[in-house]
Amino acid sequence: MADTVPLIEVDTISKYFGRVIALKDISTAVRAGEVLCLLGDNGAGKSTLIKCLAGVHPPDEGRIRVEGEAVQFDSPREALERGIATVYQDLAMIPLMSIARNFFLGAEPTVGWGPFRQFDMKRASRIAREELGKLGIDIRDATQPVGTLSGGERQSVAIARAIYFGAKVLILDEPTSALGVKEVGVVLRYIARARAQGVGIVFITHNVHHAYPIGDRFTILDRGQSYGTFAKDEVSREEVLKMMAGGEDLEALTHEIEEFERSDRRAADKP
Repeated sequence: MADTVPLIEVDTISKYFGRVIALKDISTAVRAGEVLCLLGDNGAGKSTLIKCLAGVHPPDEGRIRVEGEAVQFDSPREALERGIATVYQDLAMIPLMSIARNFFLGAEPTVGWGPFRQFDMKRASRIAREELGKLGIDIRDATQPVGTLSGGERQSVAIARAIYFGAKVLILDEPTSALGVKEVGVVLRYIARARAQGVGIVFITHNVHHAYPIGDRFTILDRGQSYGTFAKDEVSREEVLKMMAGGEDLEALTHEIEEFERSDRRAADKP
């Protein structure tokens, strides 16, 4: 896999907002059939990086390559046309509308002609069921409101929709942040199935315990800079967590807590 051309690659990109350095010299890549986990605490630069990948913010320095070709996205639509799809936390779904309508939102299949055209519910329902079935989800009635699905199932609809419309790279923005333990497992299984279809996945999260089971490689950000990109066999879960927290900061905090506990015990021992 290391010899294949990445589906998308960032090469020493930087992004500034006035005097604020949001990203500085970030490099990473994702290949077909791979899950790249983009990890970092709040304020690490994850959101800025994915917005550069998705065409929301052009980088101020560095280059983005898609399948080896240097590109400059001026809008999210241009990124989407090159197969870069982003699923944000809000999922861009309307809870009271059906699964099928949400699946085709903005690209509805129709029947009829001219003023008599109408949404082709039969075709839309069939395709939605088939595409969700590829992720291992059995939806008997695609006309039911999408709001009746669990959080993990709604994520699956968004993932299946992006793949159906040609996504080669799927950027998932904190897909497990608001889910319980069982629902997290559901989403991770869907991500694994998407990877098996040859899609490149960029999984953004601040939770190492969600990322490590599914990740193939890990890019770790801290305050706009990168600790590097590591294959799973190169780094342990604990090492990833330490880098995310900032090694020196975490060690200082550990010593501070231990000293507090010692002081508390000494105070308790005094007559």
